[in-house]
Amino acid sequence: MTAFVRPGLSRRQWLAGAAALGASSLLPRAVLAATPSPLLTVATRTIEVKKRAATVFGILGANGKPGLEASEGARLSGLVHNATKEPLILHFHGQVLYANDQDRARTGGGETAPGALEPVDFPLTTGTHWMHSHLLSEQQLLAAPLITREMDAPAIREVVIMLHDFAFRSPAEIMAELGGASAHGAHGAAADPHAGHAGHGAPAAAPADPHAAHMAGAMSGMVHANDVRYDAFLANDRSFDDPEVVRVDKGEKVRLRIINGATATAFILDTGRLAATCIAVDGSPCQAHAVQTLPLAQGQRVDLVVEIPRDGGAFPIVAQVEAATQRTGIVLATAGAKVARIGNDASRAAAHADLGFDLGLAAAAPLPPPSAPARAIHIMLGEEPGYRWTLNGKTHGEHTPLAAKSGERLEIMFMNPTSMMHPMHLHGHHFQVVEVNGLRFSGPVRDTVIVPPRTMVTVAVDAGAPGSWYLHCHHLYHMATGMMTELVVS
Repeated sequence: MTAFVRPGLSRRQWLAGAAALGASSLLPRAVLAATPSPLLTVATRTIEVKKRAATVFGILGANGKPGLEASEGARLSGLVHNATKEPLILHFHGQVLYANDQDRARTGGGETAPGALEPVDFPLTTGTHWMHSHLLSEQQLLAAPLITREMDAPAIREVVIMLHDFAFRSPAEIMAELGGASAHGAHGAAADPHAGHAGHGAPAAAPADPHAAHMAGAMSGMVHANDVRYDAFLANDRSFDDPEVVRVDKGEKVRLRIINGATATAFILDTGRLAATCIAVDGSPCQAHAVQTLPLAQGQRVDLVVEIPRDGGAFPIVAQVEAATQRTGIVLATAGAKVARIGNDASRAAAHADLGFDLGLAAAAPLPPPSAPARAIHIMLGEEPGYRWTLNGKTHGEHTPLAAKSGERLEIMFMNPTSMMHPMHLHGHHFQVVEVNGLRFSGPVRDTVIVPPRTMVTVAVDAGAPGSWYLHCHHLYHMATGMMTELVVS
């Protein structure tokens, strides 16, 4: 990753460059040479999964490495090049200082055409954040870290861990297996970049009604997780067949910035023999909290500080799939330490993701008392036959947007009678978790909150910049089949 403040480039120059590149893929070299270099490039790339080549997407900085890194006070200013053959909606997850018209997942689409450049220009929100597609192409690893290092960050080694769920099948094939259909055109299935690739597996046969068992479970009061079958789970593009080994020193402290970029999978993190202290969630600082295991839902991030023992060794950082045995992760190892083989499956299933961790957290900078009583908004999460996921009984496209005035304090209660956990995310805002099942508390500041089955969760938020901001489940296939609405701020 690289620093990326780019001064001296006007919006007029960006737009001229975007128009120049978007006009034709056969531009003269002189014209291409005059086009500003992109800050970010979205392109296809090849990785190896289970000894098979797989073509996926990636978001690369100017140095050719995944993601971007900056320091507090920096500005994201430059061009995004969509170097793929598919439309792009790039969402800067966790960023609250950009104008609504620069949120590429805004209402009505806002796609960047294949081959085109798109200007971006906004002050960066400090902390551990990320960028990802707001189309089904997110499933194909179209995501990357966006780290803005805090001015008061401790001067210790930092390790970024990006988690993914991976399938050799295309998102369209997965959607067909689930029995669902896109609820809105802006979030339809992108074409498969694996098509014709030697490493692309044959599609699995879809069951006659794959959601029927889920619905039966919901009616009987049962809960479940993991409605998508995956071929592998990855940490920094690698499984435990060949994990990334990060060399560390004996006795040193290490900051782990962990991002769950998976599309349909929550993980239970375990630092094993390393004692950990949580110092931030979703990029927002929290009061130091000792922890060893914790849930990390889709879209969530956590910053942990661990201390390497003075006698050294190899220390796996494990992310195990919620309510399942599959796992992935990396290994922190001192020089000369033997790294034992770690299997892709644990001996027992992990727990379901819940709010026990959040109940023990307190924000370092909680929301100030409101100037007027908060206005309550109630949102019922819904599950219907045909793999149809709803908010207040409506899918996106059928919905009535929520409305607020800029600066107004809202309390949004998510009520989840469905059979699955839903990680609920609001664009362009951070909120504070303030109530779980009627229990009031001053919890962490987040942008994505776990809402377990049979649970009511309330978050407090001050309506931000005017515009229309998506509010949706961060399970990609739940969002794509309808579980999304908008908060319209005026």
